[in-house]
Amino acid sequence: MFIEKVRPRWYTEEIEALADLARRFCAEEILPNQERWFVEGATDREVWRKAGELGILLPDIATEYGGSGGTFAHEAAVAHELCLAGDTSLRPGKQIHVIAAHYIERYGTPAQRQKYLPLLASGQWIAAMGMTEPGGGTDLQNMRTRALRSGDDYVITGAKTFITNGSIADLIVLAVKTDPAQKAKGVSLVLFETKTPGFRVGRRLKKVGLHGSDTCELFFDECRVPADAILGGREGQGFAQMMQDLTYERALVGVNCAAVMEHAYAVTVEHAKTRDIFDKRLLDLQHIRFELAEVKTVALIARVFVDFIVERMVAGTIDTELASMTKWWTSDRQCEVVSRCLQLFGGHGYMLEYPIGRMFVDARIEPIYGGANELMKDLIGRQL
Repeated sequence: MFIEKVRPRWYTEEIEALADLARRFCAEEILPNQERWFVEGATDREVWRKAGELGILLPDIATEYGGSGGTFAHEAAVAHELCLAGDTSLRPGKQIHVIAAHYIERYGTPAQRQKYLPLLASGQWIAAMGMTEPGGGTDLQNMRTRALRSGDDYVITGAKTFITNGSIADLIVLAVKTDPAQKAKGVSLVLFETKTPGFRVGRRLKKVGLHGSDTCELFFDECRVPADAILGGREGQGFAQMMQDLTYERALVGVNCAAVMEHAYAVTVEHAKTRDIFDKRLLDLQHIRFELAEVKTVALIARVFVDFIVERMVAGTIDTELASMTKWWTSDRQCEVVSRCLQLFGGHGYMLEYPIGRMFVDARIEPIYGGANELMKDLIGRQL
């Protein structure tokens, strides 16, 4: 539930029923397996198929393509519940899966939508996004991975890194240079099937947090894909497609960060009520109450801000500036709030077996991915 039972205007009975379904799914299928996934470094494929069967994998993709036919509010409700439950295994991968599906639905040809979206909605296939390279991630215009035309095919050569779902993906929405002489206009997106000869998964990278979600190096050694694998069927559209659709990812980051702040607040209040110190409860100390009062206030402000963003997403009136604002501000506040909450746990907070410890290591990626927060501020500054 939302902090202090603040019910957003977009939270209809239908969306609440979907949230309840996601909450039960997390309790029954994710949390019992999460410790094992932390050790293995990836989720099981079976959990994806079960999520697909329930219709919570792609809740805002059209029903004609196998999705649940909802809006961004439906995806926000599912993401919120997974964060509140403490899921850090399926959630990061699912977020990328949803983003990849949106690229296909929004920009793909009719044949591309019909071929791939039902597979992704059902969980039979898992998707990844292939943007970041060993030499950099934020500067997408200067990527080095090439897809050069050769007859009826494109030949792809290069490498990607920090790729979520990299070791389990069946499909990658892959950013490539189809015209190396151009900058933005030379970038295209390719729908790359990982069964393609010449493709290789490198290491599962060891991360600071999000240990149950795989992040990998990927290598492409003269991989041949048909010309119709270009997303939308036209070269040179990739950079514009990425710039437009990154607003979705950044809005979703805001949803996640607001929910994690609420979760951090809730578990810390419970700890303060049950932890004894100097013959009284931790919560009976004035300083602790002051800290929690500030945390609660920040969490509520984040909730109100994100609810506004969800409404703008549903209305189709979101823009780059607003998406950038919610991404940098909520991710910075999440790191701050979780750190302050961890301090109130003392030594227990430093143990990964406590939820607050997990939240602490998992939170640090949020100001980095989806566009570093420094870039978000620059994008906002350009509008001044």
